[in-house]
Amino acid sequence: MVEGDNKSANMLAQETAQLEEQLQAWGEVILAGDRVLRWEKPWFPGVLLASTTVLFLLIYYLDPSVLTGVSSGVMLLCLADYLVPTLAPRVFGSNKWTTEQQQRFHEICGNMVKTQRRLLGWWRRLCTLKEEKPKMYFASVISGLLTVAWIGQQVHNLFLTYLIVSLMLLLPGLNQHGVLSKYTAMAKREINKLIKNKEKKNE
Repeated sequence: MVEGDNKSANMLAQETAQLEEQLQAWGEVILAGDRVLRWEKPWFPGVLLASTTVLFLLIYYLDPSVLTGVSSGVMLLCLADYLVPTLAPRVFGSNKWTTEQQQRFHEICGNMVKTQRRLLGWWRRLCTLKEEKPKMYFASVISGLLTVAWIGQQVHNLFLTYLIVSLMLLLPGLNQHGVLSKYTAMAKREINKLIKNKEKKNE
């Protein structure tokens, strides 16, 4: 058991080191984005929402086709991939890279690797469910897809995407400031109360 844990930890450290090496040119940008996402200043949430709103209003106004939207997005990614490694050191100053920043960059890369592992784990569990309990797999997948299709039919696609993107951008800050844990604990308490009340009624 201990040997397996050590092997997993070594693999995690190796994958984290590889990701750090790949993203080293983006280090300053990633750290700046991390500060914004974690709301190091009280006005950062407003900046996130305002930027997201302006972007989606621009998309709504221009109303590009799917092909145009995908092409524009890929083009911006290519430009960023070319320009950021060149301009980032001049803008942020690579000589200001401190031990604390390096440690935070290491933590971010580690969290990204762990998130990737969780997603792969969920996918493997889904594949296992398909093999071991195909009826439950079929019912779960169909029910989930029908629910998503119904929501997409009720809410405008662009507005729904705007809500999802805004929530994803706000999640790190909500988690950092304890908002998620607070409301999660409240929800657990209410669920436990309902379960206890139901058990008392059954008695």
